[in-house]
Amino acid sequence: MTFVDTNILLDIIQGRSEWTEWSRQRLNERVALGPLVINDIVFSEVSVSFRHLDELDQFLQAAGIEVQRTPREGLALAAQAHLQYRRRGGSRIGVLPDFFIGAHAAIRRMPLLTRDAARYRSYFPDLMLIAPA
Repeated sequence: MTFVDTNILLDIIQGRSEWTEWSRQRLNERVALGPLVINDIVFSEVSVSFRHLDELDQFLQAAGIEVQRTPREGLALAAQAHLQYRRRGGSRIGVLPDFFIGAHAAIRRMPLLTRDAARYRSYFPDLMLIAPA
């Protein structure tokens, strides 16, 4: 099972990024190894790229992506990561979406496919990342 970050899906959906081909290749590699997963946060972030929810549902189904609710343990871990962030001088008051994404993947012990590894490495050091070098 692989958790897929928002930026990977937006690369593919929008097709305008220099990372589109890299993201498409990595997604294809990971789906060959097992199920792909997103949570409600990624679903929400990606939804703005579609006019209708049924179009998003069709995209996810065609890509073999399952939507999972964030486990309670993941929600608590996201809050702890946000607390660390604030103690290190982070300015945002609300819990950042990346913390929910990273915590979900960490709690379920899923590798995370992302292009934005820096924050995940800082706050979820045991999380396996599939990211550009």
